[in-house]
Amino acid sequence: MAKKELRSGLTLSGIAPNILLKHVENTAPWLFKAEPGNEILTTGKERAYLAKLIFYKKNLNALKNIDLTEYFHICMAAHWTTAGTFVPTDVDNQIREGLWRHGEIGKHIERMAKVTIDSWTWDYSQVTNRKSYNHTRNQVMSTHEGTWLSVAIGAYCALKKNKRDSLADEVADVILAENDKEEKLLLDLQEKRDHINFLRSTALMAHNFGDLDRVIDQWQMSDDDPFKQRIYKLGHRLNTNYSPVLMFAGLVNKEFLSVENHRHMSLRQPRCLRLSNRYLVPVGPFMDDWGTLLGSETKLTPADKVEIIAALFEGWSRQDLAFGYVRAFRGLTEALPHGLESLEADMPFDLMAGIKKSKFFELAKIEKAEFENMMIKRLDEFRTPLVDYKF
Repeated sequence: MAKKELRSGLTLSGIAPNILLKHVENTAPWLFKAEPGNEILTTGKERAYLAKLIFYKKNLNALKNIDLTEYFHICMAAHWTTAGTFVPTDVDNQIREGLWRHGEIGKHIERMAKVTIDSWTWDYSQVTNRKSYNHTRNQVMSTHEGTWLSVAIGAYCALKKNKRDSLADEVADVILAENDKEEKLLLDLQEKRDHINFLRSTALMAHNFGDLDRVIDQWQMSDDDPFKQRIYKLGHRLNTNYSPVLMFAGLVNKEFLSVENHRHMSLRQPRCLRLSNRYLVPVGPFMDDWGTLLGSETKLTPADKVEIIAALFEGWSRQDLAFGYVRAFRGLTEALPHGLESLEADMPFDLMAGIKKSKFFELAKIEKAEFENMMIKRLDEFRTPLVDYKF
């Protein structure tokens, strides 16, 4: 890859910052276009990363003067903003490893580590709908925690490599705090018998600890490293430092939800889904309410809704063991005055006919309450010989 040198003297082998901002705008145009009822709140320390992107979008020339720490910060901000969108920015390896191995890292590693620690408290509530809630503790969990863990373990490995042991210990403490938070969230949801949020959480936890494991492998941490032994494969095997709920949750995700939560390639086609952060996809298969929002949304035209339905049907056709797209379809069509027939004038005849004679259409007749009760019953009955645990 060709290297680029900015006016500041910073040499980059990754994506140019102005191009990165274009990628953010492509998948999250709502960040830069404040509209009544759809404003993005950027005030406050926890949302300063959003304000940073908006500032640079309006002042592109300022990007020529950034240093390594600021470029790292911009990459972090871009990925936090887009991780819950339909096309996340492709800077994962930069913020997990590449920039930590930059030739100038010695001058910037401590500031970059401080940015990483600070990012644990960034407010991502406006930029993703992939969330699980623990209302008792006023906690939210998303896939953003996985993004954070993957950057944090990269920071930890770089700090250890560069003999910044004290700061590495600070990063390690926050990684442990995040792991503890996810464990407590699962235990609290189990105690409250909140089956649906527990199921959502298993998908998020599996993603988050999966990101952590991948970067541990990427940095080739030694199997003898005590810190690796404490945090590695938490959703895959028992660990004396944590409750067996983590391994149980990993197995629940594999059995119930792993087929549901993926890259949603079919949903990249309807550009109308990028018009608002409210249209971002939630954790599957619990997509009824999201579909209802889309079906009742007056800013989406009938043609837009047809395009969304076509994408849902295509996605289900690729993966017919998943129920999320079916649930979204039911929610969307239930919100229309006359159901699917409301879109007859705007929908190609073959698409309408294909949907009506499909298993997809039959599955969509199951009501939300009935579907969720089936999931609740399955979770209550789930047993595995791999861990002596049950919900």
